[in-house]
Amino acid sequence: MSGQSRPIWDFEDIGDYWKRADENNIAPIIAIPTTAGTGSETGRASAIINKENGVKKIIFHPKFLPSIVILDPVLTLDLSPRLTSATGMDALAHNLEAFCAPGFHPMADGIALEGMRLIKKSLLTAVKNGKDLNARADLLAAASMGSTAFQKGLGAIHSLSHPVNAQFNIHHGLSNAIFMPYVLSFNRTLIEKKIVSICDYLYLDKSFESFLNWILDLRKELKIPHKLSEVIEISKIDLKILSQMALDDPSTATNPKKLTIDDMRILYEHSMSGELF
Repeated sequence: MSGQSRPIWDFEDIGDYWKRADENNIAPIIAIPTTAGTGSETGRASAIINKENGVKKIIFHPKFLPSIVILDPVLTLDLSPRLTSATGMDALAHNLEAFCAPGFHPMADGIALEGMRLIKKSLLTAVKNGKDLNARADLLAAASMGSTAFQKGLGAIHSLSHPVNAQFNIHHGLSNAIFMPYVLSFNRTLIEKKIVSICDYLYLDKSFESFLNWILDLRKELKIPHKLSEVIEISKIDLKILSQMALDDPSTATNPKKLTIDDMRILYEHSMSGELF
């Protein structure tokens, strides 16, 4: 933005709004991530909260794509267990939703599968021993892989998360982790075969229940709450507003199951009660 004259919201990821930017004033970017979650070092967009209306907006330009990326696990050694858990689950959500998104993109699917394997291999290790350089390297790679894979698309985990992040300042990876099993079980009829293929690659029993239980057990070991109501007071939640924001989120379009505002409300309700579908 240092070389732009228009407000940042003019460059939201809608149609060709990015052409409004003066691209001659966008400097080349060298990205050196210090967390292993979002993987924004591989992307052309930024997720930024507009504090005036409490909405998380996607700001896009092709020149956002970094010219050079340096993944140095040493820079993540001091991440706390809490942030290691939350960012790791964010990376898992990216790989998982990309793999389950509809459409044909075998390269993205392959990257997403290997990203999930690295997270399964190393997330708990890094949480328990933050100085394990090999585990930290695996997570950095998995984060970059997730953001590469989700060029294929994301889904309702992110649709539900973004409004909560903007309205209540809840960490994005934490909210993704909370919503994950509810969205998985909601989408089950359309993703079951894909989930079984993930199990095959991750050496889990080949069933949807096996994968879901792995997610639930992983969250417990990471001390991640099962319910949204454990991190937000229910009295502060306006389901009508959140559901509309979730429906309008860009991630909604690539959820495996077509979503309505009632679906969003029901997903939020289940995440507050703790009842899976």
